[in-house]
Amino acid sequence: MDYNLADLFESVVDAVPGREALVHLDHPGDGAEHRLTYAGLDEAANRLAHHLRDSGVRPGEHVGLHLYNGVGYLQALWACLKIRAVPVNVNYRYVAGELAYLYRDAGLTALVFDGEFTGRVAAALPGAPTLRHLVRAGAPPAGAPEPAVAPVPLDEAEASGAPWRDFGPRSGDDRFIVYTGGTTGMPKGVLWRQEDLFFAGLGGGAPTGEPVKHPGELAERVAAGGEGLVFLPAAPLMHGTSTLTALIAFGFGQKVVLHRKFVPAEVLRTVAKERVTSVSLVGDAMLRPLVDALAGPLRGTDCSSLLTVSSSGAILSDAVREEFTALLPGVALLNNFGSSESGFNGTATEDRGRGFRLRVNGRTAVVDPVTHEPVPPGTPGRVAQRGHVPLGYHNDPAKTAETFFRLRGERWVLLGDMATVDAEGVVTVLGRGSQCINTGGEKVYPEEVEQALKAHPDVYDALVTGVPDPRWGQRVTAVVQPREGTPPPSPEALRAHCRDRLAGYKVPRGVVYTDRVRRSPSGKADYRWAKEVAEGGG
Repeated sequence: MDYNLADLFESVVDAVPGREALVHLDHPGDGAEHRLTYAGLDEAANRLAHHLRDSGVRPGEHVGLHLYNGVGYLQALWACLKIRAVPVNVNYRYVAGELAYLYRDAGLTALVFDGEFTGRVAAALPGAPTLRHLVRAGAPPAGAPEPAVAPVPLDEAEASGAPWRDFGPRSGDDRFIVYTGGTTGMPKGVLWRQEDLFFAGLGGGAPTGEPVKHPGELAERVAAGGEGLVFLPAAPLMHGTSTLTALIAFGFGQKVVLHRKFVPAEVLRTVAKERVTSVSLVGDAMLRPLVDALAGPLRGTDCSSLLTVSSSGAILSDAVREEFTALLPGVALLNNFGSSESGFNGTATEDRGRGFRLRVNGRTAVVDPVTHEPVPPGTPGRVAQRGHVPLGYHNDPAKTAETFFRLRGERWVLLGDMATVDAEGVVTVLGRGSQCINTGGEKVYPEEVEQALKAHPDVYDALVTGVPDPRWGQRVTAVVQPREGTPPPSPEALRAHCRDRLAGYKVPRGVVYTDRVRRSPSGKADYRWAKEVAEGGG
């Protein structure tokens, strides 16, 4: 057996078939709890896998998952992997034009989608000539136009498929695609070998311990261990962080709990009800509402089962970390660093006020973006990772050549994050190079300024961008969401606050206020939107 995700999952199923695997607490329509054991989830995936195969989906073909969180998402994911099809995550916020681009760029053959998105799918379908089979979960809204390709209801697709496994051999070379981006440009698909994703994104079956030494060891560990860990991926599964969290939980033979959408109060109630031990989320955009709920209407919620809260994909600010720790001092808050292109790179130190400092794994380095050689301590470079890295970007050879390279016989990926490394190997992330603001020849990284702004008690959220300036080239401009129920802090007050924390050239010259900072459903910053707002009012 290779390090193939479907093979590994099935080995866990066979080790603990009766153990509870998946709980969906707010299924649309009936509001019922849907609970599946490992054997039950496996059978549901087998049935959908047979339906997809019988409908003409072949190994290597791409199947879109255009779904909210729920049983259907993970059922479809495993169904694809079982027949060696490639699951493709679809951002459910996209409108018809964006969906048509993604469907077409990914070369989708089939699509599993929530009924709520029927109108968008119908509008996007003419722009996706390879998409020939649709499976719909749930009913469409009243009056929604039907797609030109008639969708098969998910329950009918499942009922028509056989419950057993007869899928033939698989390989660690089988593919897995994670679509990412779209806030600064069109989305791009990161193409992984499953074996590489298993080690880079899932820690080889043990993200905090020793990776397995052979594929059969994963099930051996599950059979020898107990249950009791409960994972709650709070972000959408269409975001890589949540999907990897679920896959890690299944690799441990433990339980995954899902909500259809992120509602802070419901997350906290579920922590108490299901005895959740680990919550994963993305940045301040998700942690701050949880903190507000814990400090307000949900004060006293039983969080005694909670061991860890982890964030990846967006940096947690010092201010929000401190508020959380004051409320739940016994819970480990992990400010992780990783990406769709690298998996996991490292975890932030507990330093306050010194930037985003990471203790990285042995495969991560800061390199010169031109020579690709490691930089000396204190010299800015780009974060890079070697070893188990993706094959490249689907359908984009130019971007692949720009991002992936070989050095002394090893494959590397060059990430977009600028950073320095100190003599002890601690990496300080400066920010995304593509978002760097050049003001009068000085470089300003938005994340550092955002950290300072969000430390102000009357600032709920903020994004920072550069707008054209005739004298300085660009001027630093903040788009600020004030805290609800308090008067917005004046631009002068914000600048005075930042001057105590930042060099003068980093202090925002412009401040624009907004009712809500726009982020993706997973909490990632939308800098394209921020730039438009800043240029319109900064």
